Amino acid sequence: MIVGAGEGLGRSLAATFARNGCDLALISRSEAGMDATRRAVRAVAPGACVIAAVADAERPDELEAAIARIEAMRGSIDILIYNVRAMTPLCAPLEMSYKQLERSLRLEAVGALAAAKAVLPGMIVRGRGTLIFSSATAAFRGSATHPLYSIGKFALRGLAQSLARAYASRGVHVAHVRIDCALDVPMMRALALGDAKSGRLASPDSIAEAYWSIHCQPAAAWSNEVELRPSAEPWTF
Repeated sequence: MIVGAGEGLGRSLAATFARNGCDLALISRSEAGMDATRRAVRAVAPGACVIAAVADAERPDELEAAIARIEAMRGSIDILIYNVRAMTPLCAPLEMSYKQLERSLRLEAVGALAAAKAVLPGMIVRGRGTLIFSSATAAFRGSATHPLYSIGKFALRGLAQSLARAYASRGVHVAHVRIDCALDVPMMRALALGDAKSGRLASPDSIAEAYWSIHCQPAAAWSNEVELRPSAEPWTF
């Protein structure tokens, strides 16, 4: 299951996991957001089962209900990827509104908790499962200009680490993936052509392969914190 299965990394994740034999459950805020993902999956794995549901990660009850419906239709979820990002405005910390901060936390942490609560009980009973949370360098440092994003990612990292500490011994692998770069998607190419030419924009397909490798790690050597960046990235953290 991919929560946040739209264009960009969501599409690459779906194609990569389908190519490796997984059936897919996709959740996005709108049907339109999943069209490109469905096409990408059909191109690499025509026989893969793909079902989709519309749910807003900002509404935890709605997200939990959508996941429950999918499990009722298709059976248990073995892998959950929470790939949601809050689009937050540039501002100084004292310029944040309470509403903006609450929205960032709901998308980054509350929605992630709702998704985990929907699938973890079954994983614990079966003694296996993988949860991967897409994150960023913002989870490791505050920001004078993007505090909303940073606070949300801090919360997500805390949730991921807490889940790992609580449930790894029950067979559930929880990983927090820090993507320390911008992705090579049309919007970022338009904003940073020089970076695209220099190789500093990361390929979503390559990032997705790294997620698959995390899922395949043996239980004797699990990662909880994983950082990913292209070789040309100058280590912004």
